[in-house]
Amino acid sequence: MIKVITYGTFDLFHEGHYRLLKRAKELGDYLIVGVTTEAYDKTRGKLNVVDSLVTRIENVKKAGFADEIIIEESQGQKINDIRRFHVDIFAIGSDWTGAFDYLSDYCRVVYLERTKNISSTMLREKNSPIQRIGIIGTGRIAERFIPEAKLVSGVSTQGVYNPHRESAVRFADKWEIDPYEEIEDFYRAVDLVYIATPHDTHYGYIKSALEHEKHVLCEKPMVLRRAQAEELFALAREKNLILFEGIKTAYCPGFHKLLGIACSGIIGSVRNVEACFTKLEKEDSRELNDRICGGSFTELGSYVMLPILKIFGKDYTSIRFDAIHGEKGLDLFTKVSLNYPTGVATATCGLGVKSEGRLLISGTKGYIVVEAPWWKTSYFEVHYEDAGRVDKYSEIFLGDGLRYEISDFLSMINGSSNSEFKLTRGESATLAGIMEQFMRSENRDYENMGAQGLQPEIS
Repeated sequence: MIKVITYGTFDLFHEGHYRLLKRAKELGDYLIVGVTTEAYDKTRGKLNVVDSLVTRIENVKKAGFADEIIIEESQGQKINDIRRFHVDIFAIGSDWTGAFDYLSDYCRVVYLERTKNISSTMLREKNSPIQRIGIIGTGRIAERFIPEAKLVSGVSTQGVYNPHRESAVRFADKWEIDPYEEIEDFYRAVDLVYIATPHDTHYGYIKSALEHEKHVLCEKPMVLRRAQAEELFALAREKNLILFEGIKTAYCPGFHKLLGIACSGIIGSVRNVEACFTKLEKEDSRELNDRICGGSFTELGSYVMLPILKIFGKDYTSIRFDAIHGEKGLDLFTKVSLNYPTGVATATCGLGVKSEGRLLISGTKGYIVVEAPWWKTSYFEVHYEDAGRVDKYSEIFLGDGLRYEISDFLSMINGSSNSEFKLTRGESATLAGIMEQFMRSENRDYENMGAQGLQPEIS
């Protein structure tokens, strides 16, 4: 008897799950299926699981392929299960290719071809709650999005749009999704749109997607003008759609814990916030060559401005920009100074100058310090006048962190308002306004940005 084992969450059971179990069963005589617990899913970064463990087990039973169902509760259990059940073949979907090669010391490992478009027409007809995501853009951030999205239950990445066909096909082949070079075909195939294109194209793509009745998750900075942000949010409200700015720090658990501590009174009244984020980019990078939208502040300013707006609010009394420029006229290092009625703040970012990237929040009774990378908040300390007293806090931060914003985006689409406070429409509009002020201070020709609507994406 040839024994086969496979594992999964099997949430919102769909045709892709059915086909995977069928192919796994065809590999041998006896199929063992491991179904993950809610607790284990959380530890491995799987978010937004909808169905209970009992429901998920029942759905696997109904599929009719499992000879035995077991519960997966912890990391490392797979090896013990393979030994305990004398398994001959470990089978898993091809989107995990390479991840389980270490099991080949114990049995044969088979990666089963993924079912593409598992939530297209077939699942639409069944009123499936799974939302089909389409990506606009094929750059670095889009590459990070797909692995993170697969760890959020209730969404399935279906296709990618890029007017440059070669870029779209190359990206789609890598991630086993469909390529589109015609925007209308792309919109017909998806429910949600994720925009990961150069900054000056965001406005046109967001407006187009909303006009096609699609919810939108857009990378930061969402737009570079306050009026554009207000216009797009108004359009989304009019059409009963969600428009969501993807600043991942705003949605990660550790950052929320940090804000809660900072605003709790533990360090007294906050009087100063200093946020710094620098990284060294290559000279030929888009960020250092786009004469209108490149530079350090348009790239990193959303991060360093976030804690300032969350703690002090939107109503600053003055703002000043100081920058160091490179040979191409773009800012390599920018410092933004803000005054508030009750405090002061400094936001520093750089692409060509390296500095200590930390977040410091100073109060009348103590201060909070978060070392780099504070934008992926997982640990911070609270210090007091008594140097011997230090409170230490930690929180998990998984992967690239995009899964947190995807999960909150999906929750808002499904009617929950619990995530709205994490980055409000007013805060997004204020960020766009600050970007606009910065562009003016740099004398950049931004007047025609977005005027042409959809613009070719840089591949």
